[in-house]
Amino acid sequence: MDTEQKQEYGADQIQILEGLEAVRKRPGMYIGSTSIRGLHHLVYEIVDNSIDEALAGYCDTIKVTINKDNSITVEDNGRGIPIGINHKSGRPAVEVVFTVLHAGGKFGGGGYKVSGGLHGVGASVVNALSEWLEVTICHEGKIYRQRYERGHICSELQVIGECPEERTGTTVVFLPDKEIFEETVYDFNILKQRLREMAFLTKNIRIILRDERGEESLEKIFHYEGGIKEFVTYLNKGKTPIYPDVIYCEGNKDSVYVEVAMQHNDGYNEGCYSFVNNITTPEGGTHLTGFKNALTKTFNAYAKANKLIKDTESLSGEDIREGLTAIVSVKIEEPQFEGQTKQKLGNSEARGAVDNVVSEQLMIFLEQHPQVAKMILEKSIMAQRARDAARKARDLTRRKSALDGMSLPGKLADCSDKDPKNCEIYIVEGDSAGGSAKTARSRATQAILPLRGKILNVEKARLDKIYANAEIKAMITAFGTGIHEDFDITKLRYDKIIIMTDADVDGAHISTLLLTFLYRFMPDLIKEGHVYLAQPPLFKLEKNKKVWYAYSDEELAAILEEVGRDQNNKIQRYKGLGEMDAEQLWETTMDPEKRILLRVTMDEEASSELDLTFTTLMGDQVEPRKEFIEENAKYVQNLDI
Repeated sequence: MDTEQKQEYGADQIQILEGLEAVRKRPGMYIGSTSIRGLHHLVYEIVDNSIDEALAGYCDTIKVTINKDNSITVEDNGRGIPIGINHKSGRPAVEVVFTVLHAGGKFGGGGYKVSGGLHGVGASVVNALSEWLEVTICHEGKIYRQRYERGHICSELQVIGECPEERTGTTVVFLPDKEIFEETVYDFNILKQRLREMAFLTKNIRIILRDERGEESLEKIFHYEGGIKEFVTYLNKGKTPIYPDVIYCEGNKDSVYVEVAMQHNDGYNEGCYSFVNNITTPEGGTHLTGFKNALTKTFNAYAKANKLIKDTESLSGEDIREGLTAIVSVKIEEPQFEGQTKQKLGNSEARGAVDNVVSEQLMIFLEQHPQVAKMILEKSIMAQRARDAARKARDLTRRKSALDGMSLPGKLADCSDKDPKNCEIYIVEGDSAGGSAKTARSRATQAILPLRGKILNVEKARLDKIYANAEIKAMITAFGTGIHEDFDITKLRYDKIIIMTDADVDGAHISTLLLTFLYRFMPDLIKEGHVYLAQPPLFKLEKNKKVWYAYSDEELAAILEEVGRDQNNKIQRYKGLGEMDAEQLWETTMDPEKRILLRVTMDEEASSELDLTFTTLMGDQVEPRKEFIEENAKYVQNLDI
């Protein structure tokens, strides 16, 4: 990026916009939520400030440490937050940054050319939501420190030592406030995913993540000289690319710096991820629109010029993007985000800038690599044919009224209540479990859809095959929403979709196949919280005509501790739902008063990692799957092998 215009970053570049009182009262407004997601957001806010220093050309290493007491240390080798007096407040600039909301070097264009747009808010919000926070700055040969508790200043900014003149940087240590957060234990994996993403998006930055909480410390280093080109290679590692090189476009247009990397694989799912100033935009926006427009226009122009399609024909954007993994990253001085959560970019100049840079450079690439161009276009033409076949099949699966002759699937035992808010559907594997569930259910509000065997793995199938699959067709018809571009959540016939499978490896596989289908074709059902996993018990304990159910080994041990371990105990280990009679199934797994349901959630901010997980688990490549299982095995509980 162009860093020639390095501007003055001193005490007076810090602007004060408003006070801090509201943050502790309404934390959700500033960090999204006080759940585990909000807790991790605190780390990103501080790291983002260090990344802004890197974007400005002053920082190349960031260290993030989860300390033994679950506090977090973020250390960078940037210029150090200014310690001089800010003339508007009469206080040291660093104090203003940590105690005044909307104070930072990112407003007014003085301190930074580009930034995430929220920072300055970031440091003060983290301070307000921490039990304590300490900031240490190396600047002009001296080490300065200030401490705060719940946002209040504990001590004046003090010189606590000396450091070499050339050493500069900021270290922030904070402990999240238990009064604010529902959960205060950091998850190494969640931080790992986000920090890896940040490193991909900022070429050459080195981010070191350490976890000091275990007996042995854990460390991961993220450093990618190839930047987003390496990001695409990483996301494609569970897939087979159809050409070796990652296509890369880069340029400046209308004060927007554009970087795009892309590569097609032999799969059928599209994975386009967009970022603005390193912040993910899960809902896309003008930059993504510009990219898609450039792609469709350029490939069609090339295909017609080289007689690969007729002049009267056109390939749709979806056909061209089948199996595409792409990263669209823009840096922009004043990003305008639609919605408080920064999910979508609104700047109109970003659309033109991305369109212009990609159209120009992609056409040059295609002309220089005709073989690659031909491979992509052949895949797109195949996708177009499959889409036409899928369209015919889809018309048959759309839920129509009785007049249209489209009825609900025959094996569905529907519920009598017609208000979706009161209704739920159990997706059950096999006819025997389905029979028990149909007998056990509350007929007014609970519907049962038994599936035979394992459903189609949608990760390895084109749309036409998916629409032709009987089990998938039955689900689409029962849910009522349609899929893909036809999806309409207002037509959902059940408030809860509950996946009920055996508590064994086969059951887990069937659940994963179902979740893969829902994630790829009806993701809003998961986003809106309609998808659940039933938790059947693992054990039944009978003693003196009394019965207990245990859902884990730990729970069984606790019950045995309570009732005593002796020869009167009859313990049954359930291998599957079919072993339970209807009464037991109702009592343990279907009775709303007693059952345990796990709601399936998804973090949109980590959508690229989520895609990678599904591809790794359900794709053709064995090696990445083996690596994934080895790395994550230690986090798995109650896996019955």
